[in-house]
Amino acid sequence: MTAALNKKVLCFIDEYGTAGAGDLSLGAVLVLARDAGRIDRCFTGLLEANANEIHAADMDDGYLQGLLHRFRETAPADRLVMVNQWIGPREGAGPLIYAQAVVETVKIGLKRFQKDVLKRGTIGNVEVITDQNHHNDNDDFRREIARSQQHDGRFKGVKRVVTVDSAASRLLQLADVVGYARKWVDQGAFDARALREQFGIQLP
Repeated sequence: MTAALNKKVLCFIDEYGTAGAGDLSLGAVLVLARDAGRIDRCFTGLLEANANEIHAADMDDGYLQGLLHRFRETAPADRLVMVNQWIGPREGAGPLIYAQAVVETVKIGLKRFQKDVLKRGTIGNVEVITDQNHHNDNDDFRREIARSQQHDGRFKGVKRVVTVDSAASRLLQLADVVGYARKWVDQGAFDARALREQFGIQLP
């Protein structure tokens, strides 16, 4: 295993809601590349053997809460960070709003990851993986991401932003559940403290 892989941070991002069409919440799961396989297996091992892709919005809330609770108990809490970032209604094109939301969420996630996992002041080798959608397959999205990589604080540590089909990544599916968890806060079922204590999900 190379030194670069040892130090690389992976940030998986999925959304709940639609950019430019009301409220939007992004879920982020951050891990070191060397820990990704282990944490993926922790999540996958909680699912039925024949489980298809996890889409939180299509599933029972009680089941999802139980799944997150079990994941909290089995996953190495000192090796990952999960963040739910709320993005209020904004004016503008959906792809640009989505790009700005990704940048904000990654910066917050990296700040928590530095404090809780790396315990050092800088991160310089970050790869962001987002679920493929019509917003991140757009020139406005790509331009805003490129601008932020050059000029926007912690996001300058991002070397690459890639989009993949979430069916190919359990950690993207976990990020989808983390993003969906905002619904439970909005409904008053959980507050920020309960979300963190029971599921390990941080709200900025």
